[in-house]
Amino acid sequence: MTRSYSMAYLTANGLDPVAATELAARLGFDKMSFRLLPAGPGDAPPPILTDDGLFARVKAALADTGLQMSDAEMIRLGPDTELESFRPFLDRIATLGAAHILVAGDDTDRARITDSYGRLCELTWDYGLTADLEFMPWTGIRTIADARELVEAAAHPAAAILFDCLHFDRCGSRLDEVSALPRGMMNYVQICDGPVPYDPDGVAMMTLGRTARLIPGTGGIDLAAIVARLPADIPVSVEVPNVALAAEIGVEALVAQALARTRQLVDGAG
Repeated sequence: MTRSYSMAYLTANGLDPVAATELAARLGFDKMSFRLLPAGPGDAPPPILTDDGLFARVKAALADTGLQMSDAEMIRLGPDTELESFRPFLDRIATLGAAHILVAGDDTDRARITDSYGRLCELTWDYGLTADLEFMPWTGIRTIADARELVEAAAHPAAAILFDCLHFDRCGSRLDEVSALPRGMMNYVQICDGPVPYDPDGVAMMTLGRTARLIPGTGGIDLAAIVARLPADIPVSVEVPNVALAAEIGVEALVAQALARTRQLVDGAG
């Protein structure tokens, strides 16, 4: 069975999107992702959304390398989110050939976010895109059960759960909940390792997730047990941002090791 591997946006560890595309192709990835919207309040908008020249170069790099765009980051659903404001983002990522959008839930009002997520699915589906809801322990959608509740309530072909090994290890969900997820409820998974023990403070977990994930096999997460419960054909996104290690050994060496160790992990589980 041929499995596809994608280089997650954060795995580029600061490379510009054209250089990241070229690196991903050189190392043997099939797909990659880009960030076009801010990851959180106060973050600067990534230039690929507004810089037409950069956008054209990224599109050309994808065509030249033959890489596909797997997913785009990221839509955050908060109490006051205006869904129509995402249309320029949706236009751009659809043009680049993206298939999925990473969605975070920042609204703790369950009825309101259930409604907004359902409406978001309708909007993204108009562009041929899915809305993949990532559970994260410091957000309003903390666990597998939280994400599954919203996805099932949406009852829409665009609705899906994004499974991240780091967040699963820290959110309190169980392995049997992974096994119980229907195959059609997930489009891809993000794989990395992480330190154990860890600081459970929300800001600390968020910072670690953005800047200090570990190459599979170098941390304390029981990745083999997790991967054994994932669908055998699920596409894999390698997500290993590590600022310190990238500075020490270089981005290319880090990404090459991350891909090799992820393949080894997944092949072993298979």
